[in-house]
Amino acid sequence: MDGGGAVHNRSVEDVFSDFRGRRNGVIKALTVDVEEFYQQCDPEKENLCLYGFPNEVWEVNLPAEEVPPELPEPALGINFARDGMQERDWLALVAVHSDSWLLSVAYYFGARFGFDKSDRRRLFNMINDLPTVFEVVTGIAKKQVKEKSSTANGSKSKSSFKSREAEMQGMYARQSQAREEVETLYEEDEDEHGDTLCGACGENYASDEFWICCDICEKWFHGKCVRITPAKAEHIKQYKCPSCSNKRSRI
Repeated sequence: MDGGGAVHNRSVEDVFSDFRGRRNGVIKALTVDVEEFYQQCDPEKENLCLYGFPNEVWEVNLPAEEVPPELPEPALGINFARDGMQERDWLALVAVHSDSWLLSVAYYFGARFGFDKSDRRRLFNMINDLPTVFEVVTGIAKKQVKEKSSTANGSKSKSSFKSREAEMQGMYARQSQAREEVETLYEEDEDEHGDTLCGACGENYASDEFWICCDICEKWFHGKCVRITPAKAEHIKQYKCPSCSNKRSRI
């Protein structure tokens, strides 16, 4: 399963390079190649996993047959949840599990190569300087960059080892809570929009369909009614429904 090469040297930098390549492959699957990834995760197929490789290539495939496997395995059966929740929530759930898998692979190599406390700490700090897959997929990473840039001219405080430990504990806590938060999004979304009507066809909100809200009139529409797909919506900064677009053109 481990295509694209593996860690052959034993330095912290080599393990981090392996982590970064696998991470980039997973992020590519969940963002740039999201339509292809979505199609490959057919719920009618057997248990599928999302693999990222050191050469930044991703693959959806069956789990390794070896017992125990050569490397820690990604989350099993990601395809089964695809049609049971909103696409963005499903992608966020896959991202959370991918973060857990990437860390497990990196620290598997750390244990295998006999990293001491100092090496493990340095490896974690290098990994922690990168946004998680979950933060990239959900847009949290962009928000954090904006916050950092707004305070770039402010005073900079020196971080201690204790603060690093707190960051590590906080990251693991966020990841453990993230799955519960994502799984409740489906129910909350249905409660919030249960009485909403599509501005085009007039039908009720359905949680298993993609909807988009006009930023001008604030009406909700089925994506299919206004010909907007989830992938296309990701690149729209301000959505205007056909009615609002026509009004603006006549002014």
